[in-house]
Amino acid sequence: MRSSSSQAVPLNVYVQGKGFPILCLHGHPGSGSSMSVFTQHLSKRFQTIAPDLRGYGNSRVNDNFEMEDHLTDLESLLDSLQVERCIILGWSLGGILGMELALKLPQRVSGLILIATAARPRSNHPPISWQDNLYTGVASILNRLQPSWQWNIETFGKRSLYRYLIQQHTPTAYNYIAADAMSAYLQTSAVAQRALNTALKANYNRLADLEQIQCPSLMLAGAVDRHITPESSLETAQHIQDCQWRCYPNTAHLLPWEIPALLLKDIDEWIEQKGLGVMT
Repeated sequence: MRSSSSQAVPLNVYVQGKGFPILCLHGHPGSGSSMSVFTQHLSKRFQTIAPDLRGYGNSRVNDNFEMEDHLTDLESLLDSLQVERCIILGWSLGGILGMELALKLPQRVSGLILIATAARPRSNHPPISWQDNLYTGVASILNRLQPSWQWNIETFGKRSLYRYLIQQHTPTAYNYIAADAMSAYLQTSAVAQRALNTALKANYNRLADLEQIQCPSLMLAGAVDRHITPESSLETAQHIQDCQWRCYPNTAHLLPWEIPALLLKDIDEWIEQKGLGVMT
């Protein structure tokens, strides 16, 4: 991403806990509150900072913008919160922005936790039919009204687009979808969609620059991710000097909602192993 000359937009942000800061960046569609699977756990030992990115959640904008503008907003957010150094946890688009921030502000990033993301993202998602959209709409509405209703999961959920987003159609996964996914989807603006589409059409690829990232990194991927393939996540991990790679079987793009306990355990152990999160 080239540098942007636009002014920073004040972001709506959810701050929890005390301690070393972890900046939690959501994907598309998403919002700061949709990162609750991480923030509720990590805020017990850290200060979690989960913004709504520009054009998402309650960070409303009307004007078109470019992906680079997210970096301007996030740097301004760190300044306003007087955060000198932080760990960045990014999911999907949030992981891409995390890598961009580590390249732009290396002195401020102590570590990267990258989830279902890639510096050269590739997808193998099948074409979407009208039946897919119909079943997804019905499944989402019913799941919002009665989260984790098994009849809805079996009748509509497993026939909807959720079958590409998750592999484990568990009550836990559907509870997260009900609580965090639908509202984030509805609050994602057209200008945010346009900015992402423009970047993807430009064949975004930062692999050649990743060797500049010096901080320790952790890359976590779902083995059946159709949105950002595990192969593209592994390719990214291999281009970062100090990056641990883990790929979880029978999970997809929403793997934090499929296997939250295991994912959080692995994140905790990695932070401990790398000696991160210590205030100096």
